[in-house]
Amino acid sequence: MSLAKQLGYGEHDRLLLINADDFGLCHSTNAGIQQLLLDGAVSSATLMLPCGWASEAAAWAKDQPELDVGVHFTLTSEWERYRWGPVNRTSSTSSLVTPEGYFPKDSRTLELQAEPEQVKAELIAQIEMALAHGMAPSHADNHMGSLYGLATGRHFLQIVLEVCAAYGLPFRLPRYLLQENGQMAPPELAEQAKQLGALADAMGVVILDYLVGMPFRLQDGESYDHVRSNMQQLLKGLKPGVTELIIHPSLVTDELRSFHEQPELRGMELELLRDAEIRKTLEEEGIQMIRWRELQKLQRAR
Repeated sequence: MSLAKQLGYGEHDRLLLINADDFGLCHSTNAGIQQLLLDGAVSSATLMLPCGWASEAAAWAKDQPELDVGVHFTLTSEWERYRWGPVNRTSSTSSLVTPEGYFPKDSRTLELQAEPEQVKAELIAQIEMALAHGMAPSHADNHMGSLYGLATGRHFLQIVLEVCAAYGLPFRLPRYLLQENGQMAPPELAEQAKQLGALADAMGVVILDYLVGMPFRLQDGESYDHVRSNMQQLLKGLKPGVTELIIHPSLVTDELRSFHEQPELRGMELELLRDAEIRKTLEEEGIQMIRWRELQKLQRAR
């Protein structure tokens, strides 16, 4: 039975989760994401526990239990002027960090050097930190895809699924891979996804059908109108089933500009989800927004 039908929807319904990544990154990002969550413009957000403003975001999430906030498993730290490191304080994290004690800037470095047992301990520590803040996480995903093996092929998804199964968290893992043009991935990649999907099923972890996202950088001369058009085309191309759309919204302030290389794009993504044209596209296309709690309820009922 398809995921849509297991959730109580029709086989051909197009169901959409919109997740605001990087909650906790900074105060400006927190404020922007909070607006979207309260307005119902996004389905959920995921919290970067190692970041400096995570406690503010976690305290807010605790006071808004009706909203979906998950854990954004974070093992990389990409900005030059703003860095963070492990939250695990009970065992070694030496394979997860640079000589300065921060997470590496890129996924490739982490994939090559991380020891699986240290990865698992850090994932657990991040969930436990969320719980200690009084949160009830709705799901989990991964910052920069550092756990998927995208750079070297060395992934940590067995560990991720073990942890998610233990804590009752559905996870951002697409069962069907899409290329940038929206077409299905080549057979060899599709087979890998099928195997990982089977592993998730065996471990009782609910995963997505599809995963889509907006470009991480603005192209030269690209305006808000271009970005909005891209979003509309993406929405029109959604397939039947459960899709998650990843966004990175934020207020654009001096704080964000102090470390972020493309702050204006984050501001555009904030505006996109409040844009009447985008809301109109969702309505005209018959796309139904759903919540991660629905997937979590299904997982915990199994």
